[in-house]
Amino acid sequence: MPLPIVDQAPGESPEPGYERRGVANPRIIDLVAADPETGEVVLKIFEPRPWGAVDRQLHQLEDKLNAYFGYVLDGFLAEQYPQYRDRPVRILLECVAEPGDGERPFLEAAASFAETHGLGFGVETVAEPRHWRAPWEGGGE
Repeated sequence: MPLPIVDQAPGESPEPGYERRGVANPRIIDLVAADPETGEVVLKIFEPRPWGAVDRQLHQLEDKLNAYFGYVLDGFLAEQYPQYRDRPVRILLECVAEPGDGERPFLEAAASFAETHGLGFGVETVAEPRHWRAPWEGGGE
């Protein structure tokens, strides 16, 4: 079953019919976008919490990544976005803090798994996650 895509920032009170985005919610894809420079389809995962903020954070990230891998590898991305069919796909984890020694082995394993299945994987630290805001809050992209 395809996962819904929503426009809502992590931590907001949900609008009717919307769920919060972010690592803590594996039921949705946070953002799907085409990278005009590389031609890749980028599936973003947002982590607004610092690493170690909750005990289950890496387990939550594992659940989220498994949902993303399934979304792509089971064909739901191509089904929901036929214009992106046959484009390379990259999963990008955007977080507010640099991953530490406790997170790196897990992220390296995720990158290896992605590569094995022909997907890209990256982690980016963002100082100000302005694009995480919902369009109705202003400043959304």
